[in-house]
Amino acid sequence: MKEIKNPFRRTAAEYGVITLSIWIMVVGIYFFKFPNHFAFGGVTGFSTVVSEVTRWSAGDFTSIVNTLLLLLGFMFLGKGFGIKTVYASMLMSFTLSLLERVCPLARPLTDEPLLELMFAIFLPAVGTAILFNLGASSGGTDIIAMILKKHTSLNIGTVLMLGDVAAVASSFFVFGPETGLFSTIGLAAKSLVIDDVIQNLNLCKCFNIICDNPEPICDYIINTLHRSATVYHAQGAFSHNEKTVIMTTMKRSQALKLRNYIRGIEPTAFMLISNSSEIIGKGFLAN
Repeated sequence: MKEIKNPFRRTAAEYGVITLSIWIMVVGIYFFKFPNHFAFGGVTGFSTVVSEVTRWSAGDFTSIVNTLLLLLGFMFLGKGFGIKTVYASMLMSFTLSLLERVCPLARPLTDEPLLELMFAIFLPAVGTAILFNLGASSGGTDIIAMILKKHTSLNIGTVLMLGDVAAVASSFFVFGPETGLFSTIGLAAKSLVIDDVIQNLNLCKCFNIICDNPEPICDYIINTLHRSATVYHAQGAFSHNEKTVIMTTMKRSQALKLRNYIRGIEPTAFMLISNSSEIIGKGFLAN
């Protein structure tokens, strides 16, 4: 998104991606999580349990709780409460309630609960990772985490984990051991998938290029790829010849272009290329 210079277009693109992320999450939650009573994942996890023991539907309960949590967010966080999170939370609540009315599900889509568990984990995890990458979230228990972080010294991760564990534990009593065990697997796998997706979204290529003629390579990096580089001089340990080392970092699509360019202009150049998903500085992640 940072590549889009026009503020209006950048904002429109961000909210377009947020909308797509919520739709991905909703598909996983409504079509795979709710019908199978998988009780992991914050508010929607509790919703599956509550819908079984009350007259409320899972979608309506999610909408009510998300609305109450948004109000709490405005009360305790004030202006620091992100508008992107408000939009994402309201869109998710509305879409879940709408689907319950226009596309009601009486049973799971298939007779393969393990297959449906995979989609119930993967789709919401992908959507959540994209939201986190944009500095947003789908609300729910994330709002509780923001409030706790600002007003208490409690360990946020532990508190949220205890809430998820409580939802999963209750599924053993409400739905039976099979559903409870599936929910336990979902709880364990969810955070791993989210972390992996975030790493892949932020994955960059780090170059150390040892060459004889750095000028055209640096010119290509700066003027064509619009990246910067650090240049320093070195000496070959065996040949004792003077060399120049260019160090630069860029996105994967740019890395392929640079690698092909160097191969064409200086085939004898030595390239060390490594992956990194945590690069802090101008043009990458904020401090």
